Amino acid sequence: MSYRSRFKILAAVAALAATLVLPAHAQEKIKFKAIGQPLATGLIQKNKEQPFFENFAAKTGLPIEVDYKPIDTLGIKDTEQLRVMKAGLFDIVSLRVSQNSRDEPTILGLDLVGASPDYATGRKVAKAYFDTVDARLQQQFNVKLLGVWPFGPQILFCKKPIAKLADIKGMKVRVYDQNLAKFIELVGGTPVPVSFADTHQSLSLGVVDCAITGPSSANSAGWPEVTTHQLPLGFQMALNGYAISLKAWNQLKPDQQVKLKAAFDKLTDEIWTYSEELFQDALNCNAGKDPCTTGKKFKLVNVAVTPADGELVRSAVTKVSLPTWAEVCDKSNPGCSQKWHAQVAPVLGLK
Repeated sequence: MSYRSRFKILAAVAALAATLVLPAHAQEKIKFKAIGQPLATGLIQKNKEQPFFENFAAKTGLPIEVDYKPIDTLGIKDTEQLRVMKAGLFDIVSLRVSQNSRDEPTILGLDLVGASPDYATGRKVAKAYFDTVDARLQQQFNVKLLGVWPFGPQILFCKKPIAKLADIKGMKVRVYDQNLAKFIELVGGTPVPVSFADTHQSLSLGVVDCAITGPSSANSAGWPEVTTHQLPLGFQMALNGYAISLKAWNQLKPDQQVKLKAAFDKLTDEIWTYSEELFQDALNCNAGKDPCTTGKKFKLVNVAVTPADGELVRSAVTKVSLPTWAEVCDKSNPGCSQKWHAQVAPVLGLK
């Protein structure tokens, strides 16, 4: 056999081998590392987020395996998520919006105090401002926003008797962002920044008299063991997001990107619905009422929300939260508040 004939046969065999290898190679698993919500936050993390990531390939229809870890098991602070994403240490993050707003003030425009007193408004705000947040995260952190979802209205828990919001005058109140801190100051309270994981102990030891979170998270973390009253007046919607590094996103083909985005759309839709169910049920559980199907029963006094308090929170947008945030945001991102006025203000009926 001539050298040329042998070369042709070898070339044909190599080509055949390559075609046999291709499908297997095409299905090779992509591995992503993901940061989850803290375990301590409760049922959304446990029943929606974690199962999604642990069954990622099945949920997305993509050959992707995710190493998912809740942030409170990683030794990373929840205020550092954008930094570790930018450094390339993780591929996907369950982004805590308020907690990361010091690193990127623009994102707090999703959740200003008083802007989203209920779920329907929260959804409209998230939709109106989504593209602006996505563009900013891509520009500053090489991170793409995939979806936004709520823990639900953040309400007040106190270990001293209260009958209305003004009763927190002179009390120390746990807060989790500057926007909320300014509002608590307006009402006469003293804001104290405390991480979610440390709040139970802070209430127990009297470091703070009151604390703000959602009723379901409070129930899961046992706050009603160390408080006596809940005031179900929503200050913020506690919006959070899912985001992916551009490096990981660009690894995917266009059709895979479409599938991934669709899967996150479905997940965030489910969380919006689930969060609303949890909110009412957890209020019942905390006050020891039925129906209570998702949490543990406690005996908190459920303080009735007065029309005046509802109005006070709604007015916070123009009085406190928008001016405070606009000043900070415009410094790091010129034109930031102007975009918010154009996109979100009309949804809220603000001039």
